[in-house]
Amino acid sequence: MSVSSITETRQYLTFLLREEVFALDVSHVREILEFTTVTKVPKTPDYMRGVINLRGSVVPVLDMRLKFGLTEIEKTVNTCIIVVEVSYNGETTVIGALVDSVQEVFELEHDQIEPPPRIGTQLRTGVVKGMGKKDDRFVIILDIDEVFSSEELAGVQVTKTEEPMRMAGNE
Repeated sequence: MSVSSITETRQYLTFLLREEVFALDVSHVREILEFTTVTKVPKTPDYMRGVINLRGSVVPVLDMRLKFGLTEIEKTVNTCIIVVEVSYNGETTVIGALVDSVQEVFELEHDQIEPPPRIGTQLRTGVVKGMGKKDDRFVIILDIDEVFSSEELAGVQVTKTEEPMRMAGNE
């Protein structure tokens, strides 16, 4: 989805990673949770912090700092999980995005959003839908459906083990 596909006023939820302000279209945001205990899943990428139990559903939690190549920091009282709905293979997948803090919800008109910068051909800028401005600061508007590749989303889905564990003496 590009800036040209944004034709009306939309609401965006802003959040911080380091000192940078990012935004998500609120239509993808299900809820915001205080940081809670995350159960680590073995053999997953570093940015996959683990899973949480959200009212009986297993939700993978992905650290947006690590996903964007930033350094990990200690969790604070402001650290939270934004539960988002992501389109994957024609279905909706629920993911928790771990961020430094949530800021606010605000509206932007389509003419207040500039296309993302073109930075060579090697950088995957499809994750950036556009650049907005709020109080003389740039806001990086993310396309949450593009933040995670289909391979990454497939990797965070819960799968059954291919071979049952063998108990000693049962071989």
